[in-house]
Amino acid sequence: MDRDLLEDLFRTAVAAADPARAIAAHLPRRPLGRTVVIGAGKASAQMAAAFEKAWAGPLTGLVVTRYGYGAPTTQIEIVEASHPVPDEAGFLAARRIMGQVHGLGPDDLVVALISGGGSALLPSPGPGMSFEDEQAVTRSLLASGVPISVMNLVRNELSAIKGGRLAALAAPARVATLIVSDVPGDDPAFVASGPTVPIAGSRAEVRHLVALHGIALPPAAAALLAGSDNPPPRPDDPRFARNSVEIIASSALSLEAAARGAEQRGLAAHILSDAVEGEARDVATALAAIAREVDMRNRPFRRPAVLLSGGETTVTVRGRGKGGRNAEFLLAFALAIEGGDTSISAIAADTDGIDGSEDNAGAVADGTTAARMRLAGIDPRAALADNDAYSAFAAIGDLVVTGPTGTNVNDFRAIVIR
Repeated sequence: MDRDLLEDLFRTAVAAADPARAIAAHLPRRPLGRTVVIGAGKASAQMAAAFEKAWAGPLTGLVVTRYGYGAPTTQIEIVEASHPVPDEAGFLAARRIMGQVHGLGPDDLVVALISGGGSALLPSPGPGMSFEDEQAVTRSLLASGVPISVMNLVRNELSAIKGGRLAALAAPARVATLIVSDVPGDDPAFVASGPTVPIAGSRAEVRHLVALHGIALPPAAAALLAGSDNPPPRPDDPRFARNSVEIIASSALSLEAAARGAEQRGLAAHILSDAVEGEARDVATALAAIAREVDMRNRPFRRPAVLLSGGETTVTVRGRGKGGRNAEFLLAFALAIEGGDTSISAIAADTDGIDGSEDNAGAVADGTTAARMRLAGIDPRAALADNDAYSAFAAIGDLVVTGPTGTNVNDFRAIVIR
């Protein structure tokens, strides 16, 4: 197995998304008045630390990040809260952030540091909903297997802070949003459910999506969605006329960095897509078929080659096991290439360093993985059926554990065909 190469490509992709590298090149214009920094997401603390270092002038602020993802700052307060299901710490932080931007004037500047994970870290239930209702909505969305775009459209309609509402609250201050994108296609409105960027959608569309996917909502959330209260601001709202939005790091940039790293090692690199979505095990079956075609027939690419992809797969939870979407992808991939040797090997990992709710970023696999699991007393197909990929890879020592990385541009996958 090309484990050292695979993990090195992952580290290269993560390094390319380091907020400290990107913030300095995207500083907004200095205001005549105050500078207030707010933010939410798995990379928000690192972004705040980098912004403090680069900004020449006084500032105040508050950002919220996931537990264990904090960074040392002197002027911007860092609050840690729960992800992926929100907790009271996030709820209180969201209230305080809303208070930070309230009452500002046209000469003031709000800098919003937004990254993936902010949807859970900025809970603020819509009218008639309780905080417990918002938690229930989150659990239902996570278990449904729907794409992140659908999740965030639903969240937008049921929130008092998402979908541009925080930027509307900051008006008439100018809002400059800097984003580390974790969503396929890098639509800024979908990163952290766009607290400062309005989402172009309709409530009727969201009602249809909820019914189509069978998403169970608590009664208060269902009632809010059925009515007309809490309308989100529209993208052409005049309150947003002076605002700016910039993507400073993304999956596309990270994949390009990994491709350069592979080519420096003499391997042709092919970026399949930075916006892959779908059920993790289905995506694995498709990519495994491409890898085997390259391995056996030198098409559509000649070997040796590296196939790179990003985006965000999903998992429809059916079992009781442990493991995130990257480990589930890789377990299904290992089963699809079983019978081969080590000529095909792969890594799938989350660039934030945590795959789902466990302690690993992802895992590595090759054509011998399934057989080695059986020798370790694990039935890989039963593990996949029980959503227990974490335990299966832990049994053979093939988890990839990095700890929090300080950034988040979502999934990274590399497949090496020798």
